[in-house]
Amino acid sequence: MSRQYVELLLSCENEAEASKIAEALLAQHLIVCVKRLPIESTFWWKDGITLGHEVLMLMESALDLFDAIEIEVEKLHSYETFVLQAMPFVKISKSATAWVENNLRPINESSR
Repeated sequence: MSRQYVELLLSCENEAEASKIAEALLAQHLIVCVKRLPIESTFWWKDGITLGHEVLMLMESALDLFDAIEIEVEKLHSYETFVLQAMPFVKISKSATAWVENNLRPINESSR
C-alpha cells in the first residue's frame, strides 16, 4: 500500500506553542519535518475582523496520520478553533520519499 504524502499547515499563537506542538509530533513520528514562519493573519473571529501575529507551521507527513496529528494538536493548541490543513504532494524527489518513509510511523501503526 503506497502512502499519500501531505504538507500540513497550522497557525499557532506564538513560537513557544509551535515548538511544543512540533516536538510532540516529531517525537511520535507523526511528522518528519516542520518549518516555522512568523506571519500576520487577518480573519473573521466572533463578530469582527481580527489582525493577529502568529507562527505558521509547515509540516511533512502522510494523509493516513492526519487523525492522529489532529488529536495531538487538539491537546496542545491554545486556540478555541484551529485550522489544520493537509495538501497532497503532487510529486516528491526519490531521496525525499525514502527519508519521509523511513522516519514516519509505519502505516500499520497509524491509528495508535
